[in-house]
Amino acid sequence: MNIFNDFQRRVAAAVQRLAQAGALPAGLDTSRVVVEPPRDPAHGDLATNAAMVLAKDAGMKPRAIADLLAAELSAEAGVRAVEIAGPGFINIRLDEDVFRDVVRAVLAAGAAYGPPEAADAVPVNVEYVSANPTGPMHVGHGRGAVFGDALANLLAFAGRKVTREYYINDAGAQVDVLARSAFLRYREALGEDIGSIPEGLYPGDYLKPVGTALAAEKGRALLELPEAQWLPLVRERAIAMMMEMIRTDLAALDIRHEVFFSERSLAAGSVDAIAAVIADLRARDLVYQGRLVPPKGQPVEDWEDREQTLFRATAFGDDVDRPLLKSDGSYTYFASDIAYHASKFARGFGLMIDVWGADHGGYVKRMNAAVKAVTGGKAELDVKLCQLVRLLRNGEPVKMSKRAGEFVTLRDVVDEVGRDAVRFMMLFRKNDATLDFDLAKVIEQSKDNPVFYVQYAHARCRSVLRQAAEAFPDVGFDAAILGESDLSLLSDPAELDVVRRIAQYPRIVEAAAAAHEPHRVAFFLYDLASDFHSLWNKGKEAPHLRFVIETDRKSSYARLALVWTVMTVLASGLGVLGVSAPDEMR
Repeated sequence: MNIFNDFQRRVAAAVQRLAQAGALPAGLDTSRVVVEPPRDPAHGDLATNAAMVLAKDAGMKPRAIADLLAAELSAEAGVRAVEIAGPGFINIRLDEDVFRDVVRAVLAAGAAYGPPEAADAVPVNVEYVSANPTGPMHVGHGRGAVFGDALANLLAFAGRKVTREYYINDAGAQVDVLARSAFLRYREALGEDIGSIPEGLYPGDYLKPVGTALAAEKGRALLELPEAQWLPLVRERAIAMMMEMIRTDLAALDIRHEVFFSERSLAAGSVDAIAAVIADLRARDLVYQGRLVPPKGQPVEDWEDREQTLFRATAFGDDVDRPLLKSDGSYTYFASDIAYHASKFARGFGLMIDVWGADHGGYVKRMNAAVKAVTGGKAELDVKLCQLVRLLRNGEPVKMSKRAGEFVTLRDVVDEVGRDAVRFMMLFRKNDATLDFDLAKVIEQSKDNPVFYVQYAHARCRSVLRQAAEAFPDVGFDAAILGESDLSLLSDPAELDVVRRIAQYPRIVEAAAAAHEPHRVAFFLYDLASDFHSLWNKGKEAPHLRFVIETDRKSSYARLALVWTVMTVLASGLGVLGVSAPDEMR
């Protein structure tokens, strides 16, 4: 039950009726008409911009259209009053029974309450984390991991067909550095004194298990081989162990990908997929031999003063054309990325969502250009950038990790504060805003700690239902039984305000899924929890408003129905975020 979509359809129908009556021109486009909660709840329950967006095409003043629509909408079922504000905004007040019907809808639908009535059928690929397999993940990786996973959850909840993918960057210089670093630890495991780690190699202790494993498997055999022979062997073993570590760390956050795609596989198989994509683009005159113009102002990092194999990125909105081959003839990272996204399209994904760190912002235009080119404009790429995480403890920066030696690992943070705190707090800011994550604050039991506040609301709902079972032992409370209660007894303004908030949940889910913004769900849950805690406190001050009154079964049952709906929606939203909904707080 989405009252906002329902009234959007009613407004469109009213426009059509007025057109048929000759009061409005025929054929007006109502696609830009929205129905939403007014910014100030005192103005009503719903607000629509219909008169404002139709005025130009209708050749009429917004106020005149608003007068016509207000008369039509006033006759709609469930409407108590319609008011016109300013130059033509329309505010609608609904009968209280409309909100009581929302309670019934939640009780009937249970966990199925919230998703839109119909979902886009285009398959979605969400690629997230994709950290280089050269060491443990840091907290910044964790933000992208949580964001991507929650976004995939949200899209799946909204009815989309979603695949969660990790792109393994197992080609290029960084994995060769990994192999040389692991080989050093291999020598150490064999008893050599390796001294300090040379500049340019990875110094963390996390590579010691790789060295130990190589020593156990190969003995001293690798020492007899030249680098050209031992490097691929060590590289393969090191990447495998790094990916196993990454998978384990992600599992601690309950993150599991369905596809792990190897960058190396693009060119290492029987068919060189990168060469094939370049050839296809060349056949369409989208690849040519030429020179890049020297950059003016902001430097272009891949500019070289030589003839190069270039992709016509400017034909698709990029600032400059982009090289596909390095001076030594090997592929650029961009060439591999083009082939990788072509692979996604070939696998049937019409929507690709890439979750990247904020330091990759300059790469977005070229990838959008590439996807337009390789898919003929048939697929959409949405790159979501996750800003930095500043890790604090009681307001002071936390800098070092025992395991990595250079940064704080994601696993260190999860082990200290728990999965729920990490996931919720990573989502309690928009992805493109810098996040301050205070290890002390996120475990406080206070209203200032959003994850505690929301989880406590769910636990409080459970506590109320346990109290009701003790007060009325002859009744086995469930959604079906509570759905038969007299909901007209829900009449206090604070009770109805909670239901008004619940009524927004389907709209929040639909809008968050469309915008690819799971933080909207986190914000909504905090607001719902705040409304519920306020209602609970009101019952402490006014005993006649308590949820359980042993001498008044009818009122108790109605309020328990409300508690059940709050509990259901909190559990649903927390599930989307990948956060647990506890029965009690410990």
